Amino acid sequence: MIGEKTKTAMNEQIKHELESFYIYLSMVAYFHERNLDGMAHWMRCQAHEEMIHAMKFYDHIIDRGATVTLLDLKQLKTKWQTPLEAWQDAYEHEKFVTAKINNLLKISREENDYASEPLLAWFVNEQIEEEKNTDKVVQELTMVGSSREGLLMLDRELGARVFPAGSPLDPLAYNSVA
Repeated sequence: MIGEKTKTAMNEQIKHELESFYIYLSMVAYFHERNLDGMAHWMRCQAHEEMIHAMKFYDHIIDRGATVTLLDLKQLKTKWQTPLEAWQDAYEHEKFVTAKINNLLKISREENDYASEPLLAWFVNEQIEEEKNTDKVVQELTMVGSSREGLLMLDRELGARVFPAGSPLDPLAYNSVA
């Protein structure tokens, strides 16, 4: 059975992952409004990943014989002044999530919950990738500065990200349904 503190922290983490989904979906709208469809596409893929992350915790709690409690979500942010600001917020948000994952690992270890270790180790490694990816875009946007050409090249590059198979956020998936 999962420890009570670990279960509570994992339910809280589901909330954080769903808020991540929500903020990235807000960024999708922001980027589309500015005709930065590649960045919007990248964030749409990211939103899908965050939903998967929430479900990993959700399933882990259930698999351990405990109850999932869905908590109220906060609307984190919906407007940005520049693409750089949006990406900086994405990077800062990923650092926030990393801190939450690290704390969750600490709690599970305090409760001697070894069964949660593989899941949490996966998330520790995932957060390295999440921070690296968002920071890379921040650095690239900083390099291109006010260059419209550089912004468009980066936008095009980010549009090449591939959706996970069967993603409900992939327009090809839901536009093919009658």
